[in-house]
Amino acid sequence: MNKKKDGFIRLNHYLSNSGISSRRKSDQLIQSGIIEVNGKSVSKLGTMVHVNDVIKFHGHRIKNKKKIYILLNKPKGFITSTQDQYERKTVMNLIPTSFFFNYRIYPVGRLDRSTTGVLLLTNDGYVTEKLTHPKYNLKKIYHVLLNKEVQDQDIDKIKKGKIYLHEGRVQIDFIYRGNTKNRITIGLHIGWNRIIRRIFKKLTYQVIQLDRVNFGGLTKRNLKVGCWCFLSKKEINNIIHEKNKHY
Repeated sequence: MNKKKDGFIRLNHYLSNSGISSRRKSDQLIQSGIIEVNGKSVSKLGTMVHVNDVIKFHGHRIKNKKKIYILLNKPKGFITSTQDQYERKTVMNLIPTSFFFNYRIYPVGRLDRSTTGVLLLTNDGYVTEKLTHPKYNLKKIYHVLLNKEVQDQDIDKIKKGKIYLHEGRVQIDFIYRGNTKNRITIGLHIGWNRIIRRIFKKLTYQVIQLDRVNFGGLTKRNLKVGCWCFLSKKEINNIIHEKNKHY
């Protein structure tokens, strides 16, 4: 358990619960010495704090906040970020500003500007780590529309791991055609940047549409593009603790 009966909690858990960062990054913040507990700088990992202690980050007090989980069906044309230096639209423009400012929620994982589909926004650092850290082997499923029919030999190359990108050999979970020969469903655990687009570019195809339909067990739940809904803590826990099954 993260919390003890007497109200104490590890400092890195407290920081992640406040929405400051994931637990892994919280350890880095602690070691840097910028976290204060009751007026004193703390840099020792494993430090226990009480839920009523005064915890400060860069001189500002932080508190455990109510956890918010928003499931969004991201539309095309939005940046997966809390803000953009070029003032392009971000996914934060699709939800009420009160959630952003009052609870400091942020998008988990990334979908590029042209990709649609499942996205989670939250202030829960623990859930963020579970859904993004490579060690948890997160599953993702995409529907892909290509500019031309996919040849059997190309599907075979992808399926058998014969595609190499600069990170290494591409290993997927499955791939199969959709209802037309230029539509593909692909499932994988690799989290390399723009990996789907790069796989098909390697085989001289152009991705016309890319839609993420499953993100670590999260699905769109019949949400229309651009719409969102709340998820409960119980729903999130059920999803992130479920084994990643191959479809």
